[in-house]
Amino acid sequence: MGATASAVRIRNDLHTRLINARTRTDQVFRIVREDALYDRPIAERHRIIFYIGHVEAFDWNLLAQRAFGLQSFHPSFDQLFAFGIDPVSGGLPTDQPRDWPAREEIEQYNQQLRSELDEAIARAMRRPSEGHPQLASMLEVAVEHRMMHAETLAYMLHQLPAEKKIPAEHAPAWKTPRAKSHLVEIPAGRATLGLQRVHGDEFGWDNEFETHEVRVADFAIDNYNVTNRDFMLFVEAGGYSEPSLWDKEAWAWKKKEGVQHPAFWRRAGNLWLCRTMFGEIRLPMDWPVYVSHAEATAYAKWLGRKLPTEEQFHRAAYGTSDSEVERNYPWGEEAPEARYGNFDFAHWDPSPVGSYPRGASALGVQDVVGNGWEWTSTEFKPFPGFAAMPFYPGYSANFFDGKHYVMKGGSPRTAACMLRRSFRNWFQPHYPYVYATFRCVED
Repeated sequence: MGATASAVRIRNDLHTRLINARTRTDQVFRIVREDALYDRPIAERHRIIFYIGHVEAFDWNLLAQRAFGLQSFHPSFDQLFAFGIDPVSGGLPTDQPRDWPAREEIEQYNQQLRSELDEAIARAMRRPSEGHPQLASMLEVAVEHRMMHAETLAYMLHQLPAEKKIPAEHAPAWKTPRAKSHLVEIPAGRATLGLQRVHGDEFGWDNEFETHEVRVADFAIDNYNVTNRDFMLFVEAGGYSEPSLWDKEAWAWKKKEGVQHPAFWRRAGNLWLCRTMFGEIRLPMDWPVYVSHAEATAYAKWLGRKLPTEEQFHRAAYGTSDSEVERNYPWGEEAPEARYGNFDFAHWDPSPVGSYPRGASALGVQDVVGNGWEWTSTEFKPFPGFAAMPFYPGYSANFFDGKHYVMKGGSPRTAACMLRRSFRNWFQPHYPYVYATFRCVED
C-alpha cells in the first residue's frame, strides 16, 4: 500500500512539473512577434516554427505508444517535428518558410497531443501497478528535455532582432561593487562525479552514470568568471589575430567566419555594445563574457593558463577544506534558491560577477552555479559503466564523437532541476551563441 501511494505521489508531482514546463516554453514563444515565427535567427538551426511543434512532438514520440499504447493521430507531424539540428552535423539547412505548416495547424496538433497525454498520465496514476515500469523516468526526461529547450530557445531568440520580440523584462539595476579577481588555491582532494545507479531514487541522464571518485591534485583557479573587461584586454592585444593561440581547427573556423570578438559584442564607433535579449546596451564590463570553447581556450593560452578539467571544476565547486568532504551544491545542501545565484529563469541576461556571495563554494569560488555555463577542457565522453537509456538511446551516445566539450554549472536560463552536481552539459567548440563563460586554472 505504501509503495503504491508513493508511486501515485511521484507521478502526480511529475505530471504537475510537466504542465509547469509547458507553461515555461509557452512563455518563451510568446516573446516572438507573429511575423517572425518563420525566421531563422541562427543559420545552423531550424526556424522558430519548428520548435513550437518539436517540444510537443518529443513528448508524444517518447510516451504515447511506448508508455500508454496510444495510436498516432498525425504521423507526418510526429516525424516532421521529431529531430533538431546539431550544428556540427554538416551544411546549413535550405528549407523555406513555405515548407512549414501554418501555426494554426501546429497549435491544433499541440492541443490534441497534450489532451491525450494528460488523460493517459491521469489513468496511469490511478493504476500505477499497471503502468510502464519506467514511466517516472520517462516523465523526468519529458520535463527536463522541455526545460533544456526553454534555455536553448533563449540562445536562438537572443540573436533575433529586438524589434521582432515583445519585451518581457527590463534589466535590473545591479548595484554590485566591482569584483576583484584573483586565483584561489584549491587543495588536493576527492571529486565525486556522477550518480549511483543502485539508489534508483534520483533521476539522471545516461551520461551522469556511474558514480566514481577522482583524486585531484592541488591547483589554482579564478575566483570569478572571466569578465567582458578581462576579455577586452585579449581583444585589444590582438588575440584574435595571433595563430599561436588557436589550434588548427579553431583558427580555420575563426578565419572562415571572420570572428574578431565575442558574438554578443558589437563595435559602434568608439563604443562597444552588448546584445541583450531585448536590445543593445553599452557593454557591461563586469558581466561574465560569453564565448565559444575555442575563444575561451585561446584566452587561457594567452595568459599562460588552461581551462579547468571537469574534475577540477567539481573540486573547486563542491569540495571543502576537508579533502574527503563534498557538498551537493556549492553553498551547501539547501535546494537552489534565488539568493544563491542567477539561474532558474529569474533573469534573461547575466548579472555582474560576484553578485551572489551566498552562493560561493566552500573554497571561495564564486558563481560556479548560474550566470553562465562554464567551459571545461574535458571532452564529452561516457563515464565508466555508461549504459544508454533504452527509450532514448541517442541522447548522449550520438555526441561521444570527440567534437564536444563538457560544460558545468548553469546559466540564467537553466532550470533549478538541472543544477544538480552530476548534471553534464556539452557543446561543440566553435558554436558562439551559448550562454557559456569560463575561468582559468594554473596547475
